[in-house]
Amino acid sequence: MGFIIAVDGPAASGKGTVASALARHYGFPYLDTGLLYRAVGVASARTSDVLAHAPKIAAGLDPADLEDPALRTRQAGELASQVAAIPEVRLALLNFQRSFAADPRGAVLDGRDIGTFIAPQAEAKLFVTARREVRADRRFKQLVAQGEAVTHEHVLADILVRDQRDSSRAAAPLLQADDAALLDTSEMTIEQAFREALRLVELARSSSKGR
Repeated sequence: MGFIIAVDGPAASGKGTVASALARHYGFPYLDTGLLYRAVGVASARTSDVLAHAPKIAAGLDPADLEDPALRTRQAGELASQVAAIPEVRLALLNFQRSFAADPRGAVLDGRDIGTFIAPQAEAKLFVTARREVRADRRFKQLVAQGEAVTHEHVLADILVRDQRDSSRAAAPLLQADDAALLDTSEMTIEQAFREALRLVELARSSSKGR
């Protein structure tokens, strides 16, 4: 098994940006696990009963399903948060994520429960966060750039609801792993966040080599 970098954090914290930059830097395969839940949510919404069909859809998820542009919308994010609270969905996607993490080349995964549940053995763990207002502003700008008609107030409300749902669900809630380094990106540029993340990962790499 290669070196695993686990990047967790709430919505719009910058964890995806940090994780993808780390993957490019190290040449590791990268998985945005949130896309798995978005794919299940979007597909389930096309059925008559989201809760009933979501586990079956999760069990048969194809990696090609993750390429759908519809997964990047505000609605997809809301659907993802809903289906992620279903224990059967999380169980169905567990092997997919753990198999990815076991890549001998190394791996970078970002999500809500990578360091605590999916890959607790990860050598480097980051918990990326930012103030809620900052996260709402980032997500608002992203959605507007995508052509969606949203208000900042609605986006902030969505962030608050998702934070509550993700943190309080019974199955693998959003938590900072005890051995994860905290990275608050509230006042950072993308480059600053990446450089600090890289510093923290390099510290973890040095520590793991010394064991």
